[in-house]
Amino acid sequence: MTAVAHEPTTPAEGLLEIFLSLDTPEGFRAELIEGEIVVTPPPDGEHEKYISRVVRQVIKRPRIDMDFSGNKGLKLTKGGGCPKNYAVPDVTFAALKLDFFGGADCWMPCDGVAMVLEVTSAKPEADREAKRRCYAREGIPLHLLVDRDASMVTLFSEPEKGDYLRLLKRSFGDSLSLPEPFAFDLNTADFL
Repeated sequence: MTAVAHEPTTPAEGLLEIFLSLDTPEGFRAELIEGEIVVTPPPDGEHEKYISRVVRQVIKRPRIDMDFSGNKGLKLTKGGGCPKNYAVPDVTFAALKLDFFGGADCWMPCDGVAMVLEVTSAKPEADREAKRRCYAREGIPLHLLVDRDASMVTLFSEPEKGDYLRLLKRSFGDSLSLPEPFAFDLNTADFL
C-alpha cells in the first residue's frame, strides 16, 4: 500500500504546509505572520545591543522572578486569516515558576507568556504592526517594541479585540514604566 500525501484543502493550509517545511539558511529565521512568510537575516550588533540592554535590566532585579528565551518560536492560534501564525519574538519572558521553556517544542503555545520584546530589524513593519496584532489576539499581556528607526520604545498593554488598547511611548533616553509583574522603570539612556 502506498502512502497518500495530504492535499491542503485551503490556500491557508497550503501556505502553512510550505512554511513548516522551510529549510532556512543557518542564522536566518522564518515566521508565518498574517498569511505572509517572513524570512529575516541574522541580526546586526545594534539589534542585539538593545536586546541585551532590556534583558540585563529585567534579570538584575532580584524580586522579578522571570525566565527568558531569545528567538523562541510561538504558535499563535487565534485569528489573522490563517490557520495559525508562527512568530519568533526577539525575547519571550515568562514567570520562572512556570518552567515555561523546559521541554518545550520548537513551536510552543504562548499561555503563560508575560511579555514579548521585539527590536525592529530588516522588516520593521512586521515588527511594528502585524506581529503586534498577532500577540494581542493571543492575549499576551505586554509587548515591548524597540523601534531603532524612530528612536522610540513603546509598551503595548491590555490586549483586546485583536489589538492593544494602551500604548506608552518614550524617546530613547527617557525611562519607560513597566507594570507588574516587572514593576520598574526601564532606563533607555544607553539606547542612544
